[in-house]
Amino acid sequence: MSDSTSFSDLRTALTAALTRLAPRERRAALAAAALLGLALLWWLALAPALSTLRAAPERHARLDVQLSQMSSMAAAAAALRAQPPAPALGRDAVLQALEQASAALGASAQLSVLGERASVTLTNTSPQALAEWLLQVRVNARLLPLQAQLSRSGEPPAWSGTLVLSGPGLRGAD
Repeated sequence: MSDSTSFSDLRTALTAALTRLAPRERRAALAAAALLGLALLWWLALAPALSTLRAAPERHARLDVQLSQMSSMAAAAAALRAQPPAPALGRDAVLQALEQASAALGASAQLSVLGERASVTLTNTSPQALAEWLLQVRVNARLLPLQAQLSRSGEPPAWSGTLVLSGPGLRGAD
C-alpha cells in the first residue's frame, strides 16, 4: 500500500467519523484538532526560533569579544612580522646565554655542548623553572628544542630527562 493510498484511506475514515458526529461534537473535534495543530506549530517551528532570537544578542556579544581578541592578536603578529630580523648571535654569545639560563636551574641541570647541538639533562626540575628556562633559552640564546625525552614524577610534579637544543648561533665556528 502506498503512502498516498493510506493517507486517502485515513482522510476518508476521518471524514466518515466526523459526519457521524452531531454538529456540536463536530465543532469541538475540529477545535481540538486546530488547537493540537497550533501547539505542534508552536513546539516545532516558533519556540526554537524565538529561543534563538532571545539568545542572539548574548552570543553576538561573545563573538564580538572573540573577534576583538583575534584582531588584536593579528595586529600583534603583523607588527612582529614588520620588524627587521634580529642580528644573528655568535656562538660565544649563544653559549653564554645558554649557560646563564642553565645556571638558574642550579644542580638540577647538566649542560653539554657538542658541535651544533646542546644537550641538557634535567633532574627533578619544577615545571615553572623548566618553563622559565625554555623561555630564556628561546629568547636570549635563540635555541629551540629538537628532541625532548622527559618524564614527570612526584608530588609536587617535577621533570627529569634530556632536552636537545639547536639554533643558528651554534652553527658558527668554535
